[in-house]
Amino acid sequence: MLIADLETPALILDLAVLERNCAAMAERAKRHGVRLRPHIKTAKSAEVATIATRGQFGGLTVSTVAEAAYFAAHQFRDLTYGVGIAPNKIPALAAIQRKHDAVINIILDNVATATAASIAAEKEHSAFSVFIEIDTGGRRAGVDPEDSELLAVAKAVAESKSLKLAGVLSHAGHSYHARSVGEIRRIAEQERSGVVRAAQRITAAGLPCEIVSVGSTPTMVYAERLDGVNEIRPGVYTFFDLDQVGLGVCSEDDIAVSVVATVIGHNRRSNRILIDAGALALSKDLSASEFTKNVGYGLIRPVPGTVLPASNLFVADVSQEHGMIAAADDELPWDSLSIGAKVRILPNHACLTVAPFDRYYVDRGDGTAKVVWEKIRGW
Repeated sequence: MLIADLETPALILDLAVLERNCAAMAERAKRHGVRLRPHIKTAKSAEVATIATRGQFGGLTVSTVAEAAYFAAHQFRDLTYGVGIAPNKIPALAAIQRKHDAVINIILDNVATATAASIAAEKEHSAFSVFIEIDTGGRRAGVDPEDSELLAVAKAVAESKSLKLAGVLSHAGHSYHARSVGEIRRIAEQERSGVVRAAQRITAAGLPCEIVSVGSTPTMVYAERLDGVNEIRPGVYTFFDLDQVGLGVCSEDDIAVSVVATVIGHNRRSNRILIDAGALALSKDLSASEFTKNVGYGLIRPVPGTVLPASNLFVADVSQEHGMIAAADDELPWDSLSIGAKVRILPNHACLTVAPFDRYYVDRGDGTAKVVWEKIRGW
């Protein structure tokens, strides 16, 4: 089937771009002498995970219990559940470990959670490896590397019969708001030095801390050194998006996913062309607008095999199932984008755009969708 003939909205994955993005991150990991554990929450696909882990040790980072079950069932047996653990999720994770002979690493950042997780794991007659989350500036979660609570958490885990202290990890999510490459590099060093300091304090207390893990796509693209780190966990690099373009982390040519939509209406009163991809298909993420004007909820590009008469088109507004195309100069190509015409939208935030879809139509460079890759959804 031609991509231009797909029922819409449809999620398109450019295989060549995906392969290139994954190879580039693998090369960065090799250059820094660290192992790569991709955060697969962006793609949620076993086929993408296979490409992203090519030549690596095979570990993944996931963000939901559903993802843990899905990837374990697809032979990925070393998984880090990358959200602070809620003890009531321990039974489901324990069941996944038993069923698939998998290792699921959990993360936490306080003694109360460590105690509750330990009790829950004991009730399941199960055990979990634990990473202590370190706050290196993002202020979302994690313990400060110099806080006295760090050693208290480490001791609580180490003394548990059902938990094993595996190491420390950090996520420099604040890099997504950097305003320059120099700032991203400073955040990368802040992330590295903070998590290494936490590891040093733990080992100085006579406790184990084998793995020192960091990860965000911007910091892993621009990190100048990773001394003391032995694992990285970037995620959106597999697909990239307009947010990353705005940050200067990639170019538009590096974006591997897009949404195909159909023109369903012309509203000359509001000077908008309507499409059938709205908030559910594109998300309401406006992050790229922090860096770029006239990007709205995504940029309009041609479907393979077609020509778009203007390059200044964007999705200016969305409702649940409607998108509204505008032009930066207010001159819309009404005749070229007639009712039934197809367009492609580049996403602001690939993770959120991809999440609702249940499959990828894989573009192998010939404008067809001969291959479909299914993916996991939900929690």
